[in-house]
Amino acid sequence: MDHHILLSRLEKTFGIKEVALSWIRSFLTTRTQQVCFGGVLSAISQITCGVPQGSVLGPLLYLLYTAELFQIIAEDGLNAHSYADDTQVYISSRADSALIVVQRFTRCVQRIDDWMTCNRLKMNADKTQLIWVGTRQQLAKVKIDGIQMIAAYVSVSNTVSNLGVQLDDQLTMNNHVSALCRSCFFQLRQLWTVRRSLTTEVTKTLVHAFISSRLDYCNSLLFDIGEGLLNKLQHIQNSAARLVTGTRKFEHITPVLCALHWLPIRQRIRFKIATIVYKCLHGLAPSYLADDCILISSMIGRRQLRSASSQLLFIPRTRTANIGPRAFGVSGPTVWNSLPAALHDPGLSIGAFRKRLKTYRFCV
Repeated sequence: MDHHILLSRLEKTFGIKEVALSWIRSFLTTRTQQVCFGGVLSAISQITCGVPQGSVLGPLLYLLYTAELFQIIAEDGLNAHSYADDTQVYISSRADSALIVVQRFTRCVQRIDDWMTCNRLKMNADKTQLIWVGTRQQLAKVKIDGIQMIAAYVSVSNTVSNLGVQLDDQLTMNNHVSALCRSCFFQLRQLWTVRRSLTTEVTKTLVHAFISSRLDYCNSLLFDIGEGLLNKLQHIQNSAARLVTGTRKFEHITPVLCALHWLPIRQRIRFKIATIVYKCLHGLAPSYLADDCILISSMIGRRQLRSASSQLLFIPRTRTANIGPRAFGVSGPTVWNSLPAALHDPGLSIGAFRKRLKTYRFCV
């Protein structure tokens, strides 16, 4: 990011001026860098681009620097989400309109590349991934295997990585669960080799760091996946519990999980979704999630219903039986409406809500 362009954009586009702009200018400028190679130091050079690595302000400044990208994408009728410098562009259409969609997408990518060139950025087409998402019948109608993007030809993939989550073209999550199993069992094997040298508390801490964190990462995407996939993930958690407690292979694991106060995988997924819905209803979640959580009491024509006074959410209908119910706009309200009325109390703090929710999930 060019410092001059960034500071100009902060002032003209976002209205940051005077003292606040001076603070940011001071944060960015007068920095130097030097390289040591073979015991010899290079000359000191001034830094005119970029932000300090690992800084809290850095990602925010990058998003402000690239905010115009979303305007370009919206003008071409596409949607986008970004996390720092990782951007996903997507569009929904019928399978028989795939060629038209490709043309719009290609035009949008070209405009993005032109904008980046003018702003001293570079889009890495070699790292760009492309995927069609739909049912098996819809995907069979699409005959486009790749798209020419600037200087690179990007082939359509059956699986792509999105912030560490493996998404397949039918959203079955098979590839993600398989990768998760490989990663977790590798970590478990490493911990088994040193288990005798560790106390129970240390082992539990390591399991939370290397196993539970992986199982909980983006697990709301696993709502209502196949029973076989859930069993694979449950097997990971069972193995981790046996590692911590020394429980033998053929001993019943449910009492062990209760003693550790670990929610089973299915309940952990529902716990995460319910927590996200709570944040949506209390203004703690981004708008693209909060907009999917509509209180029945706020809907004209339904305010007099009994459900309107119970803090229940509207559950929209879906067109597909497999994928539709797993969307957050459906799964979130479904999980929320299944909770007891005591957990719908808007006066609960998030800490109290999570505590009561976990207790309830253990009793289900």
